[in-house]
Amino acid sequence: MYKRNLMYITSEPRNDVYRYLIDLAFDLCDEFILVTRKEIKLNDNGKSILEKLKPYLIEMKEQSEWAGTILGGGRTAYVYHYRTDTHAREIIKEVSNSLYGWVQSDFPEDLSFYKSGKPWLVNTAHERDSYILSEDKSEIDGIANIKGLKLRKASREFETLSNWY
Repeated sequence: MYKRNLMYITSEPRNDVYRYLIDLAFDLCDEFILVTRKEIKLNDNGKSILEKLKPYLIEMKEQSEWAGTILGGGRTAYVYHYRTDTHAREIIKEVSNSLYGWVQSDFPEDLSFYKSGKPWLVNTAHERDSYILSEDKSEIDGIANIKGLKLRKASREFETLSNWY
């Protein structure tokens, strides 16, 4: 069991705020994910993004759940797991200027970041819902120092047994 701080992102990170958040996530995390849903067609722009990121792909898995999402009814999606890399960072910042822009069909969905196998930045873009989980005070300070990033810290730390959170 471990304690983590939960910080809700209360308004969409766009432009410089988005780029600073992405830089911090790439500095602190070792993996990020993107998702494609089977029932929504990915257009040429979305396919192009996946192609640009191909050199950084760790694996693609068919899954029914990932950080922030559990699909019902036996449905699954393709979850692409990527290593954080300076070139991947530039691609992520180049192709979008907003965290909630990662919505299929123009983009793969739900750009999220993992640190040591645990979700760090969880993003459900089409619901405009995102939050950061951290147990490190210096990370929390770094997040809070991103000018223009609007956060609401959960009222308390929480304990969990789950590998997801």
